[in-house]
Amino acid sequence: MKTASKTYTLSGQILEACSCNAPCPCWIGDDPDGGYCDSFVAYQIEQGEIQGIDVSGLTLVKIVYIPGNVFEGNWRAVVYVDGKGSPEQQQAMIKVFNGELGGAIADVAKLIGEVLDVRIAPIEYNIQEGRGTIKIGDVLVSEMEPYRGPEGRPTKMVDSIFSTIPGSPAYIAKAAVHRVNIPEFNLSWDYNGRNAIQGFFHFEE
Repeated sequence: MKTASKTYTLSGQILEACSCNAPCPCWIGDDPDGGYCDSFVAYQIEQGEIQGIDVSGLTLVKIVYIPGNVFEGNWRAVVYVDGKGSPEQQQAMIKVFNGELGGAIADVAKLIGEVLDVRIAPIEYNIQEGRGTIKIGDVLVSEMEPYRGPEGRPTKMVDSIFSTIPGSPAYIAKAAVHRVNIPEFNLSWDYNGRNAIQGFFHFEE
C-alpha cells in the first residue's frame, strides 16, 4: 500500500531572543515582562523538503513585536529569508512559515496579525560549543549561550504551554547581545543579558 507523501518535512535548530528576563514568561502563558515583547526567532533548517523542494541549509528569521500576552496574537513581524536560496526555495519557505501548509508551524504563524515585510538577505547563523550567534547585516545581531545544570548539560524546558518549536524541548539561554534595527517599522531595540532560547525541531505535515 502506497503511503501519502509529506507536504513538508523540516529538521533543524532555532535561536530565539527577546526583551523578557530569563526565563521568558510567555512560554508558560504569563504576560511578558513590561507588558510587551521585542523578539526574534531564527529557524535554521539542517535537513528539509517542502512540496518536493530541498531547503536544507537555509535559514528563516521572524523579527516580531508582541503587544501583550502571547496567546492574544496581533504580533507584528518582518520576515527575513536566506539569500543563499533560489527564488523557488525562498518562496517555499515563506509559504510554510506563514502557515499556508498547515501543521504546528501554522499554529504559531496564526498569532501574527500583520506581516510588515518579507525580505531576502544574507543570514549568518552559527552554533559552536553551545554559543549561538546570528547576524543579518546591520538589521540584527545576537549572541547567546544556554544555562547549564550541575553536570554541564543545557537546562531543558519541556511541556511548556507555548513554544516556537512545538513538540520539542527548548534550552533556556541568555543573550549577551540582542540588537534589532528596523526603524521604518518602529522595530529597533538593544538588550543585554535578557532571555534567549535554543533548541532543535522536527516539523512535518
